Amino acid sequence: MAFGSAPPSAGSASRLRRLLEPEEWVASGVPLLRNPREVVTGLHARHLPTLSTAVIAVFHPDERLAASASFARRTMRAGAADGWELRNALLTRLRLVIPHDLRRRTAVRTAVLLYCREGGAHWTEEDGAWMWGLRDACTLHGLRCGAYITLTAAGWRILGEGRSGRHPRLPAYPATSVVFGGGTPAAHRQTAAR
Repeated sequence: MAFGSAPPSAGSASRLRRLLEPEEWVASGVPLLRNPREVVTGLHARHLPTLSTAVIAVFHPDERLAASASFARRTMRAGAADGWELRNALLTRLRLVIPHDLRRRTAVRTAVLLYCREGGAHWTEEDGAWMWGLRDACTLHGLRCGAYITLTAAGWRILGEGRSGRHPRLPAYPATSVVFGGGTPAAHRQTAAR
């Protein structure tokens, strides 16, 4: 009799870390936005998100905005993006801005997530964790899981669909200028001291 467990496969590792691969996201049947540019532009104008800001929005079936909330993601250690933690943050915001739809037989309203991050338009593990978190938060709040949109310095992109645009976009931040918790970045202080 042998004890222990087999090494995790790539698929089980994803489940342990609670993230969705792009193929899993596409296969889940996320509904398409009729007018993604209008949705992104509206959320950007309403919340003016900056780097590491998440905007969760709930839409009626006709894509009228029902409620939305934005929050800055706390800095986590490298490689530690976990869908469980992100799901809890999304669920907390949903509970603050809109009652759940758990009494309905089928979900009517749809939640969409816009996340502002550095990097290119390609999928990252952090995106996979947000996707898992969004899908699970929607289930627990009685909503349909809608689009996951990234906003970078290059523009916006709906992952899993390939639709994108150049405006709105995040300003290009130099890596040394991102400051968490206030204060002046060391690079800026050095420049100012010269």
